[in-house]
Amino acid sequence: MSGVLCKLCEKKRAKRHCPGVGGEICPSCCGTERENTIDCPLDCVFLAEARRHERPVPLDAAAVPNADIRLKESFLREHEPLVLWMAFSLSAAMEKERAVDSDASEALEALIRTYRTIDSGLIYETRPQNPYAAGLQEAMKKAVDEARERLTKTAGLVEQAGGANTLRDKDILGALVFLQRMALEYQNGRRRGRAFLQMLKTWFPGEKSAALAL
Repeated sequence: MSGVLCKLCEKKRAKRHCPGVGGEICPSCCGTERENTIDCPLDCVFLAEARRHERPVPLDAAAVPNADIRLKESFLREHEPLVLWMAFSLSAAMEKERAVDSDASEALEALIRTYRTIDSGLIYETRPQNPYAAGLQEAMKKAVDEARERLTKTAGLVEQAGGANTLRDKDILGALVFLQRMALEYQNGRRRGRAFLQMLKTWFPGEKSAALAL
């Protein structure tokens, strides 16, 4: 690669192949343009190396969104199948829509606002103008409908066993708020950043169909 100039700056010597631009670039451009102007594939070795140096930023208590909704560990333990289902659904939708972390945050906020209106009895659906966020919102709504359908099919068996198998709106809201806070904690602030998506794929491996043990 000696003598080859960086495809981006055309000044410095290229030292690595960038699958995002389909050419050779210099380390400096890789560092500054990674997930900003370059749409980096998640399996890029240089992106993987950069991820090792990224650390989640703890949310300031004053900046936590929807802070009035308190999520205790008991909620996550009790509703782990639902949280897994929603995480799988969001991860799959982000890949399908080629969405980035900021799109996910916007979609989750819109869904949360919608579910918060349910208690008032006057449901108002918030719709993002961002088409990527809107696509994620629709995918998550379908995921909720699918979860309800699965639970409905097994409700009779659960009732016969003396148990309860319901999907309450406030539980869905809690799962959405949990994902929203994870998104804000893990996103790296880059315009095309997908650190949150990568976290979802790492923390929640497996098949979506196995999430709800029905």
